[in-house]
Amino acid sequence: MTETVVTAPAPSTDKAQLRAAALARRDALPAAERQTAAETIAMRGLPVPVSAGTIVAGFSAMKTEINPIPLLRRLSDAGAQLALPAIAKRGQPLIMRAWQFGAPLKAGQWGIREPFPDAAEVAPDILIVPLAAFDRAGHRIGYGAGYYDMTISALRARKKVVAIGIAFAAQEIAHVPATDRDERLDFVLTEREMIDFSGS
Repeated sequence: MTETVVTAPAPSTDKAQLRAAALARRDALPAAERQTAAETIAMRGLPVPVSAGTIVAGFSAMKTEINPIPLLRRLSDAGAQLALPAIAKRGQPLIMRAWQFGAPLKAGQWGIREPFPDAAEVAPDILIVPLAAFDRAGHRIGYGAGYYDMTISALRARKKVVAIGIAFAAQEIAHVPATDRDERLDFVLTEREMIDFSGS
């Protein structure tokens, strides 16, 4: 009788399945609930100080992602200098370009809105990070291309930067199968709570 050996699926397969399940939960949230969650996070603000001139990079939401605009507006009102990401090319970190409310944006890869190439490149002090799923260890699952892991790694090699994920509470999972290439977040903000990983 031959023994059947069951092998664990590769991490990428695990991530793909976990991503799909988390995004399905996110997609199922009513639009009004998603907007209320974004406003709740904005009212709470960030768990780190933001003063005049602090460079905060947000992102342009796509599909049912949590909308960072209410939070970015509050930070702008506090004097923060805002930035948004632009994709250079696959396999390279994102370029963070200065942006302010009212400044024009263009459709980049996948139709994501980003600043025009003539906008100044900046190195953020705080990076607000989108995600598909997260766990209580500070790990996230993105969308598979690795842009934010490369970006956080490159920024941390240059300066102290605080990486803050924002998401719906429904996107939390028990465990992210992280690899050495995955950068940990310092915080995750949801409509329910602020989760601090910075001391762990």
